Amino acid sequence: MLGVWWNIIQLFGRPYTIQDTEAIERVQRRFTKNLPGLRKLTYKDRLRHLHLSSLELRRLHVNLVWCYKILFSIVETPTQDFFHAQYVCLH
Repeated sequence: MLGVWWNIIQLFGRPYTIQDTEAIERVQRRFTKNLPGLRKLTYKDRLRHLHLSSLELRRLHVNLVWCYKILFSIVETPTQDFFHAQYVCLH
């Protein structure tokens, strides 16, 4: 259940900096620690017990999935917006 809500939250606000990611991870650490029966477990054990992965790992997974979709043209991406050719004249 927690994983579903966390995925919804991530859809609306993706952290862009390392500080943002760490802040969200701290919130998840505190939240999972306050769940009944999980207080004495380590953070990794709490995540394992809840069938969750860390924020960093989930973001990596999402990024890899998007790369796959872009590479295999599963999603339409305007590639002309990614790169702008600049011509340099060397004399």
